[in-house]
Amino acid sequence: MKMEPGRFSLAVSGLLLLTGCMTVGPDYKQPKTVTPANWTTDLGTGLIAKPSNAQTLDRWWAVLNDPVLLALMERARAGNLDVRQAEARLRKSRAERGIAKADLFPTISANGSASRTRSSGETLGGSTGQGSPSLTANHFANSFDASWELDLFGGKRRSLESATATVQASQEDLRDVLVSLFAEVALNYVEVRSYQTRLSITEANLAAQSETYDITRWRHEAGLTTQLDVDQARRSLETTRADIPSLRTNLEQAKYRLAVLLGQPPGALKEMLAEQKPVPVTPAEVAVGVPADVLRRRPDVRSAERKLVAQTAQIGVAAAERYPKFTLSGSIGLESLQYANLYTASARTAQGLASAAWTLFDGGRIRQKIAVETALQEEALGFYEATVLTALKDVENALLAYANEQARRQALAEAVKAGQSAFDLARNQYTSGIVDFQTVLDTQRSLLSVQEQLAISDAEITSNLIRLYKALGGGWTSLAPATAANTNLSGNKP
Repeated sequence: MKMEPGRFSLAVSGLLLLTGCMTVGPDYKQPKTVTPANWTTDLGTGLIAKPSNAQTLDRWWAVLNDPVLLALMERARAGNLDVRQAEARLRKSRAERGIAKADLFPTISANGSASRTRSSGETLGGSTGQGSPSLTANHFANSFDASWELDLFGGKRRSLESATATVQASQEDLRDVLVSLFAEVALNYVEVRSYQTRLSITEANLAAQSETYDITRWRHEAGLTTQLDVDQARRSLETTRADIPSLRTNLEQAKYRLAVLLGQPPGALKEMLAEQKPVPVTPAEVAVGVPADVLRRRPDVRSAERKLVAQTAQIGVAAAERYPKFTLSGSIGLESLQYANLYTASARTAQGLASAAWTLFDGGRIRQKIAVETALQEEALGFYEATVLTALKDVENALLAYANEQARRQALAEAVKAGQSAFDLARNQYTSGIVDFQTVLDTQRSLLSVQEQLAISDAEITSNLIRLYKALGGGWTSLAPATAANTNLSGNKP
């Protein structure tokens, strides 16, 4: 439909007034999430339910006061490959949002052409059969062409809304990767120190059992004991010796896992972790906050909520297909048969076009598409609510494990004291001939067992604290890239 310039301008003005006045589809409303006022776990010693300190959560590993761990965290943030992939996905979603935003604006193109046509003299001669001189014609043209599909019913704006929420979800996914990364680095580091401690305990017990074996041999040579005692002492000694290779294997494998988390070859941390050090000690008190704090901070909860926003907007995108589509297009340019006259006033051309298209019948395709998007929105809502419950469960589990392991550790510490005293007494009494050698072996094995359990418990307490900080959503703000930490397309502060 071609229009005169005046009418075309009037039509454009009217359509522009309509643009932005209507946006079909449901507007997003944040789900009402009911959270308990307090944690159900009995916090016990060392845990307090006051609001958690944001600065502590930002760099929670600093409370362990371990310089090596601090250095590992910095290197992990710089080199981890999962983080690099998450950053790439964030850049991709930002670019896709840019495409959605570009759809709101006209498309303008510039064209230029020059042609030269030589007609056949035979065809110009007509039916007389007598040829005529050939005819040569030139044609020169320059133009600017524009087209614009008006977003009268908000389909493109809903698409931009969905893309914006997807960017925010990708941003939260990156933060979630950081939360998991810092926790995994710390857990593997604690595992390294735990195996080093257990190896040290086993080697110390090996030395003690070697001494006991020597005493038994001397007593046998003096005729004070039997070969049975010597064989039992040797068996106990070699059994303990057999544990050392397995501990060394597990220690090196933990180092390899830690190196890979840092984006480095498995043996890259050999020198850095060569020195044997104890498991980092947890602070005397840990502020765990309240359940509502977790939902505001956990990146996976925030990501699930943003994905719900994106899917809600997709219903509007589908609903917009029910309505007519209006497109404006036009062209201004220059045309001439001679290049010398191309840039004169008489060579100017202009054309305007307004078109409309409306799907009147499609067998219910649009209606079913809306139903599909609505079902996906309900699925996204269910996923969000499940993520909230999982977040609360993670914190409760971590609180329970941390509190109970504290009590277990205290009991094991007392058991080690009693076991050491019993072993020393049994060995002295055996040397004096008061008790048999089996008593020495039993007390020695019991001591080694409780010492190893205490070392494992020390590591488990620290590991449970790490899992607690992970469940609370700590760590992603301190070393997160500026693009991820500061960009928030909705204008809301993290």
